[in-house]
Amino acid sequence: MNNQLNYNNFAIAVIITAVSSFLLFYCSYAIGKNQLFLLLNNDYGTTADFFFNCWTYLGDGAVWAFLLFVFIKYSKQNIPLLVAAFVICTLLVQVCKYIIVPDELRPVSVIQPTSLIHLVKGVEPHETASFPSGHTSAAFSFFLIGCLLIQKKWIIPVGFIYAILVGYSRIYLAQHFPFDVAAGMLVGIITVTLSMLIQQWTNKRKSK
Repeated sequence: MNNQLNYNNFAIAVIITAVSSFLLFYCSYAIGKNQLFLLLNNDYGTTADFFFNCWTYLGDGAVWAFLLFVFIKYSKQNIPLLVAAFVICTLLVQVCKYIIVPDELRPVSVIQPTSLIHLVKGVEPHETASFPSGHTSAAFSFFLIGCLLIQKKWIIPVGFIYAILVGYSRIYLAQHFPFDVAAGMLVGIITVTLSMLIQQWTNKRKSK
């Protein structure tokens, strides 16, 4: 992991993420929020059920703790970036879920009959606090942080595939609408952009 921030990789990743997010927003309005969810919430069999049930945890809060360990070992200079991202991402998601759009209903609470929804065995779908997707917000924050710190171009396609699969897992597991996933992607952009500015400010203070 490099201590120098890679602004070129970051800029490309932000553009790809923003375009993907706006496409999801557009399709949600053009096709319909519920209809787009049902279109994407398909049953691809037990292998897909297992895969997405596992993959969704790569957007879980515990990943922040793992990344802190990695940063302490390999990139101590950029710990402010990670800590700021954790705080900002958490605040944005929680404020949206419980203050700006309080108790927004999730798919199982909106779409009737629920037999229309593909539910994965062993996964209990939540009913409220749908907007935005916290897992997607975290996954895209991790992706964009990686683009800042890893100099190689491969991080962009590999990181995007990782993050978009986390986002899709939330739809596949019937936890979120595509609209919520699109919002989570934007939260990731805002989170890491602000965190990058905090890291730059920290670096300037240290240089003085």
